[in-house]
Amino acid sequence: MKPLTYAALTGLLLSTTQLLAQKLTLKPSWETDTTLRTPECVLFDPASKVLFVSCINGSPKLENKSSYIAKVGLDGKVMQMKFTDNLNSTKGMGILGDKLYVTEMNQVAEIALTTGKIVNRYPIDGAKFLNDIAIDTKNGIIYVTDSGDSKLWSLTQGNATLVMASTPLKGPNGLLFDDGQLLIGNGDGALLSMNPTTKKVDILSKVTGGIDGIVSLGGKQYMVTEWGGKVWHIRADGTNELLSDTSAGKINSADIGYNPATQTLFVPTFYHNTVKAFSLK
Repeated sequence: MKPLTYAALTGLLLSTTQLLAQKLTLKPSWETDTTLRTPECVLFDPASKVLFVSCINGSPKLENKSSYIAKVGLDGKVMQMKFTDNLNSTKGMGILGDKLYVTEMNQVAEIALTTGKIVNRYPIDGAKFLNDIAIDTKNGIIYVTDSGDSKLWSLTQGNATLVMASTPLKGPNGLLFDDGQLLIGNGDGALLSMNPTTKKVDILSKVTGGIDGIVSLGGKQYMVTEWGGKVWHIRADGTNELLSDTSAGKINSADIGYNPATQTLFVPTFYHNTVKAFSLK
């Protein structure tokens, strides 16, 4: 591969800057059929170029043992309905090495990416409603929110540690590890940024309701969702813009995924039982 010339590199940087500076819109690309049952989280895997979709398949309760993870192609076609089955109210997911991690109600399941087999489960002591996952791949740390107990946990080599509890956490849900910082979507609509070393927390932005999904667009800009049906663009200066609102039609927008190569956003609609893909323009 030839190195980029100065002109080409400048052009690439300019185009990226222009994309981030302009008013963004969501252009519908496709929508899956309704065979996915209560899809809560979409995770794009750049290595295999597939989407993992965690499906609660019912209500998010401790008694629900019928949740599963589906594999969906980038064209919206279901490739494997039950890549992993017999899970407990699955929600957020993350990849570390050759393993897929997914939250259950009070534990984190570790799944082999090659087979879909559950290889381990890691209980979180006293957990009430584990929700999203973010992974610091450099240090091998898995972060998990407990929305039911306003806590943030870390999991390192199977060992769970309480990172933060209560204020400033208020029903935390969405998580993203980006550029050395842990972003936390609070239940009060605040997008928080935490320094993992000092535990210092800053408020980056504030939307109207609890933040479910967070993905990075680069340049400290983000897309976040509210479960009720709102999709927001968060700019680097903290200002935000509502790009989509399907709450009137009772179509949810849960924990989103993103393919930066094609600038495609994947939105699970929860009780609407589909995943929708949008081009970011």
